[in-house]
Amino acid sequence: MTDDAKKKTTNQLFHSHPRSFEASRFIYPVLSRRSKGISIGVNISQDKTCNLNCVYCQVNRSNCLDKQLVEIDVLKSELSKTLRSVISGELFEKPKFSGVPKSLQRLNDLALSGDGEPTISKNFERVLQVCADVRQANKLSDVKLVLITNASLLHLDRVQRGLKILYENNGEIWAKLDTGTENYYRAVARSAIPFEQILKNITMAAQTHPLVIQTLFMNLRNQPPSPAEIQAYCDRINEISSAGGKIKLIQIHTVARTPAEDWVSAIPDAKLDRFTNAISQATGIEVETFYGQFAS
Repeated sequence: MTDDAKKKTTNQLFHSHPRSFEASRFIYPVLSRRSKGISIGVNISQDKTCNLNCVYCQVNRSNCLDKQLVEIDVLKSELSKTLRSVISGELFEKPKFSGVPKSLQRLNDLALSGDGEPTISKNFERVLQVCADVRQANKLSDVKLVLITNASLLHLDRVQRGLKILYENNGEIWAKLDTGTENYYRAVARSAIPFEQILKNITMAAQTHPLVIQTLFMNLRNQPPSPAEIQAYCDRINEISSAGGKIKLIQIHTVARTPAEDWVSAIPDAKLDRFTNAISQATGIEVETFYGQFAS
């Protein structure tokens, strides 16, 4: 395979994140740009429940299943099997992953993410404990346990109990923050959850453990976020830091898969770079940029 062909295959894997793998229901390995290696996704949102309705989300919620709890024994079995496959190298013999470069054939994390907001699940605490137990049983102390969340429910007691397990197992929160103002938040997230609640929860979590902020900027009807919106976003980040919140990294990305609304599109690379530079200078926090599949 030529270098160009290898690069094309890697890019295809980076942009292909189906939340299913072979016969598994809850577990799916992906080659992750942000993890810089293999991330094992844990999809505990089988019913696709989310309390945000983001305009860019690629999840089709028109065919949602009835609300259901995660079958813990099934999840544990699937996770154990998938971990063995990655550790042994068997995963990279499968057609989908055979093109993964050796440098990326590393297991970085177990990530609670999936087709909805994971903290909504009543099984949230139990799922984290299973992930922690399987991780420990396989002696994977260097592998992170990551929660990818919109931060809306981090204040709940049952979620706090789950976070205790997360932090005891090399855990980290990747919290979503896409906007700087209430009005723009309403336009993007289309949720009844107050923007202030999101900010309070991110601040609270960051005051106890360093976290990662994930931000998706996009064009809405061909219009990117305004300079005032970018400045407001920087102000919110600085307010979190001023309150004692520890943000270890900001990940800036744009639309990389087909969004919910056809009037949402990726921001071109050069403009995304300008946003990244402005945010880095205004906040003093390290920023990583991930470009869109459809960006020009």
